[in-house]
Amino acid sequence: MKTYQHLYPDIVSFENLYRAFKQAARAKRSKPDVAEFEFDLEDNLLTLQAELTGQTYRPGPYHHFDIRDPKPRRISAAPFRDRVVHHALCQVIEPIFEARFIFDSYANRVGKGTHAALDRAQQFSRRYPYVLQCDINHFFPCIDHAILKAQLARLITDPAVGWLCNLIIDSGAGIHAHPEGAVLYPGDDLLSAARPTGLPIGNLTSQFWANVYLNPLDQFVKRQLKCRAYLRYVDDFLLFSNSKAELHAWRQAIIQYLAGLRLQLHENRAAVYPVNTGIPFLGFRLYPDHRRLKRRNGVAFQRRFARLRRQVAAGQISRSQLDAAVQGWIAHVQHADTWGLRQALLTSVVLPGGL
Repeated sequence: MKTYQHLYPDIVSFENLYRAFKQAARAKRSKPDVAEFEFDLEDNLLTLQAELTGQTYRPGPYHHFDIRDPKPRRISAAPFRDRVVHHALCQVIEPIFEARFIFDSYANRVGKGTHAALDRAQQFSRRYPYVLQCDINHFFPCIDHAILKAQLARLITDPAVGWLCNLIIDSGAGIHAHPEGAVLYPGDDLLSAARPTGLPIGNLTSQFWANVYLNPLDQFVKRQLKCRAYLRYVDDFLLFSNSKAELHAWRQAIIQYLAGLRLQLHENRAAVYPVNTGIPFLGFRLYPDHRRLKRRNGVAFQRRFARLRRQVAAGQISRSQLDAAVQGWIAHVQHADTWGLRQALLTSVVLPGGL
């Protein structure tokens, strides 16, 4: 297997850091931390370059906030200068791993995304009568640092790049409290409960490393189980087959395989069922011949729309910001049969400032 060395000079080059700044600042230049960094951009980038080159760089503290999407999630936002470092790192090492990912992995990849995943899942639902739907219990909080570091080190043998990756990974330790406490796997002892785990959901590196961490699962499903119709979006994945018995057997094999990654399925939700009953996936319910938006997503937008209208009336946001939010939602939900829903939610409302 080919390994990669001498990558660190590319990561810490001024040109790469400047490109990383532009990516990290995209559509965010009005935010105070971004504007402050940009005010002395050259000096800030040179300082960051010197810290990275001398390996004196240290990540700053995260800002945490909780959301419901629809389940509760803790988002951890790194300081802006750290986000520049994340982009600089990913710009160099992500293509190395990208070439090894399967086609049907759809999260956080160029040319993929939610709508491509929905299209692919619906294609599979037209070809196969049964589906196994899976998701991983507390995925980001349970990502094991030692396993992730070993996965990265198998390809990246540059010690300085390893130092930077480990520094960012270590910064996520303890951010998530596992709601169910430590999980013991076969062969564990009491010291295993102290294994560092968890990646901050808000980091660019975390989204990339989630694909690295689950790529062995993707390869297992495709190469060992020989499932021809499989796709994954972060930790949500679907397997399709002509046989319910085959899917049940695959379910057990996946449970055993994930234990080696120190992960667990939501076993009560890992179900096998006919595709014509509808597949709840990425906020939609997919049928072989049509799609519906999940009801809770329509309700959530209705509440958000009302809040945005109040903010416009109070002068807290502009009408153009409201319009952008509405158009963004329409662009998303028009990938399903939502014409009637859009008419019901949008045409009966008098917007602040008129049309």
